[in-house]
Amino acid sequence: MAGLIAIALWSCGPKRVGPAGPDGKSLTWPQMNVEQRKAHMKSEVLPRATKIFQEWRPERYAKTDCTLCHGTGDYTGNYNMPTAHLPRLSGELLLGPERAKHPDTTKIKLNKLVPEMASALGVKTFSLITRRGFGCYSCHLGPDGPMFGNN
Repeated sequence: MAGLIAIALWSCGPKRVGPAGPDGKSLTWPQMNVEQRKAHMKSEVLPRATKIFQEWRPERYAKTDCTLCHGTGDYTGNYNMPTAHLPRLSGELLLGPERAKHPDTTKIKLNKLVPEMASALGVKTFSLITRRGFGCYSCHLGPDGPMFGNN
């Protein structure tokens, strides 16, 4: 039983996705410094996001860069997420208004983009039960600002 608990707890933390740290092991996203995060974004996150967006709407996303998600933050050095650059979401837990107004967009982001970005960052996807993890509100603000501990 103790072994199962240890495995469950071990699998809860961030995965090692970055460059090697002082101990020779890959770093987790929270352990990376700003320069390491920038390099990881350019080598892992942006290519994965680009692939999803270009498969979805190739003409619109023929060229992608950091401004896709970070807007002018790419020029000012403010990479904080969530960001006002992206459309605000309704704040409804199941995104009912977004599903009604933009069903294809909501579907592609929930089914492909969110899991892929969570994987690239080595973090868990958002859980409706715990209200923690990487999800829509990791990038988008809610109606009154950051939601679910994303700030």
